[in-house]
Amino acid sequence: MGQTARILGISSSTLRLWESVGLVTPARSAGSYRLYAPELLDVLKRIKYLRDVKKLNVPGIKEALGNKLRADHSTPAPRPTPDWGNKLRRLRRKRGFTITEAARQAHISAGFLSAIELSRANPSVATIYRLAAAYGTTVLELYDLPVQSNRVLRPRNRKSLETKSGVRMELLSTGTKMLESMLIRVPPGTGSDGAYMHQGEDFLYMLEGTLEVWLDEVECHLLQKGDSFWFESNRGHRWLNPTNKQASVLWVNTPPTF
Repeated sequence: MGQTARILGISSSTLRLWESVGLVTPARSAGSYRLYAPELLDVLKRIKYLRDVKKLNVPGIKEALGNKLRADHSTPAPRPTPDWGNKLRRLRRKRGFTITEAARQAHISAGFLSAIELSRANPSVATIYRLAAAYGTTVLELYDLPVQSNRVLRPRNRKSLETKSGVRMELLSTGTKMLESMLIRVPPGTGSDGAYMHQGEDFLYMLEGTLEVWLDEVECHLLQKGDSFWFESNRGHRWLNPTNKQASVLWVNTPPTF
């Protein structure tokens, strides 16, 4: 919260006020730290502009945010990876959630979730995980996994997902019960686009490039080629490639909760 307040040039008490009146709902880490994803930071900047420049009160800000959201989704965005929307809609309906209920669970706006399901927006890694967690499942459900798994998985047979920023997650094993392994390719300047958490432990081995990993917004670890790193998955974590070269990382979760 303190870091976000400094970025915006406002006080932490103002952030708490905006949260209490329902303008924003930040995610929280296992240690109860508020986590402000990049998408939420953009909303906060908009709120500050409406308050300071347009001189709007809270009801006026809520109306203006609603109008902007409708305008943003009135023009179709480029189509994302095929079937994102259909698969996420299927998982939501399986749980019996409305759009509003699911969005609240995942700490995103109902309009954004609707756009994802309509294939007008592509979710980030953080959003994908939050939605999977809200639906009581894992991201593995979004892959078209073979009926019968093989111990040997050739590169040409790997299943992969790609996020809106170009992060590519290639599944390295199928049918495992105790671990989940991926090859994650992170283009320059991209990353998880927000923090997320889950149960278990994460292990990373840097194959190439550089990756900046934040834990609960209080620890920052800069990983480079050859480095290995692990952390408790219930800590809020986000990551970013801060360089102009692609990063590739072997990423293992245990148990398979991602």
